[in-house]
Amino acid sequence: MQILKINPVNPEQRLIRLVAQRLQQGDVIAYPTDTIYGIGCDIFQKGAVERLYRIKGKEPNKPLSFLCPNLTDISTYAQVSNQAFNIMKRLVPGPYTFVLEASRKVPKVMLTRRKTVGIRIPDNNICIAMVQLLGNPIITTSVKNTENELFSDAEEIAERLGGLVDMVIDGGRIIARHSTIIDLSGDTPMVIREGKGDTSLIFEE
Repeated sequence: MQILKINPVNPEQRLIRLVAQRLQQGDVIAYPTDTIYGIGCDIFQKGAVERLYRIKGKEPNKPLSFLCPNLTDISTYAQVSNQAFNIMKRLVPGPYTFVLEASRKVPKVMLTRRKTVGIRIPDNNICIAMVQLLGNPIITTSVKNTENELFSDAEEIAERLGGLVDMVIDGGRIIARHSTIIDLSGDTPMVIREGKGDTSLIFEE
């Protein structure tokens, strides 16, 4: 397992390129977002996605969210209504996960029975740089320590996961808290989980 320290303000392009190459090869990595230190992989690397489910201890039919770099990219992987677009435009980048109706581009393993998918645009320069250079979304999912707490730094997650992941990106310490989940797949926005994102901003005009 490799630990790679990347500047969270100005990510070094050569290091981001290395991460993208590893993701293209099917590696599973741990990395910081604006909410948690999580684990992920390229959504189109089937073997890596299956491995991620095993690490999480989840059944393959349980949904995992993924990261996109911008709103344009989201429209490639989900059906976005005008209302959903306007809400997301106010909130991204930020600590929100949006539940949307998936497009045909999303791998079946990523879908719920409702054919929806969770998508994030995090306020984290490392994440955005990774997915931009990779050209594909990457999965974002949480892992917890022995005290059932979310990870706040790279050293903790490296010690806990050991050989389960191929790389840990050290982007500094964060205040770990889940994202706020908003279901935008229907006519009315619904808050599924209150987290780090301010819910009052969802319903502003």
